[in-house]
Amino acid sequence: MFKKKAGQKANYNKEGKIPVIRASICTGEQVAGFKDKSSGKFEDLMLIRNETDRKEFLRRYDVKEEEIRKEW
Repeated sequence: MFKKKAGQKANYNKEGKIPVIRASICTGEQVAGFKDKSSGKFEDLMLIRNETDRKEFLRRYDVKEEEIRKEW
């Protein structure tokens, strides 16, 4: 019902949020999202199952590879 159109980019507050991929040490599951700089709260946006999902996250939110952090 409210799906984004293919190819459409989403915006985020680049000054207030940090792009992060959270990975589980046990299962290896990865979730991409943004972490608030002031509160440290993580907002998960998409499950990363493979390299295609990772590239889609980077493209959709206009994030450069060197900007993203990985947390365990």
